[in-house]
Amino acid sequence: MTPTLKPDTTLAFVGGGNMARSIIGGLISSDWPADRILVSDPSGSQRDFLQTQFNVSCFADNCQCVETADIVILAVKPQRLKQALDSIRNPLIARRPLLISIAAGIRSTTIAHWVGGALPIVRVMPNTPALVNCGVSGLMANPLASDQQKRDSEQIMRAVGEVVWVNSDEDIDTVTGISGSGPAYFFKLMESMVQAGIDHGLDGPTARILALQTALGAARLALDSEHGPAELRRQVTSPGGTTEAAIRTMENLNIDAAFSSGINAAIVKSDDLAKTLGEM
Repeated sequence: MTPTLKPDTTLAFVGGGNMARSIIGGLISSDWPADRILVSDPSGSQRDFLQTQFNVSCFADNCQCVETADIVILAVKPQRLKQALDSIRNPLIARRPLLISIAAGIRSTTIAHWVGGALPIVRVMPNTPALVNCGVSGLMANPLASDQQKRDSEQIMRAVGEVVWVNSDEDIDTVTGISGSGPAYFFKLMESMVQAGIDHGLDGPTARILALQTALGAARLALDSEHGPAELRRQVTSPGGTTEAAIRTMENLNIDAAFSSGINAAIVKSDDLAKTLGEM
């Protein structure tokens, strides 16, 4: 997508934790001007780090941070989002910026209710590979977000990886189960592969590089290939060979059902958290 953010657009981050840092770093690496990025955080050491690392303006006061912002990125923990919104309600209602929320589990309707006014909102579910600019984020917009604001949101999140658009808060629950929690599924698989190597006599560092580089190579191959994962698996599974023996054993142990059930549990938990957090 062609960049759409105007160079005089002011971005305000409420919260300066790891995900905010990664987005700020990605934006600045993409030549976004540091003097158009504002950050509020209660931690003095966090503010000092951000100012030193990125040369952005930092504030202890949320209200001071957002009062001139065109786009406000809500980057606080879900349990602190209501409190943060309470602190900036007046400038939000007065200025009506686009709100981008990366707080997991808080519905767009809940955010609007807490703000107390009808504002354009884009919810984002990123994942931890965003910390190394290899993330993928699911985005959904409420009806008040304009096409321009959707494009702006996409440009911001592309600073740390790929983006996909979905249609509803419920779809964001599914994104959470697949990609939000997804890195942990692959880490678990890597963990098992490393341990298998060690159990069969390899030293830890050797088993680790074999497992991790295989995971990286498989992902790159799948991204670059015209074939889907199922076909790529078939191509590497020779009849009567070692890979077939491994896959058949895993399928006999119902690996597909285990993954499907696990992802479903994450999706259900995301919905439960949204309901619980929305009642705060």
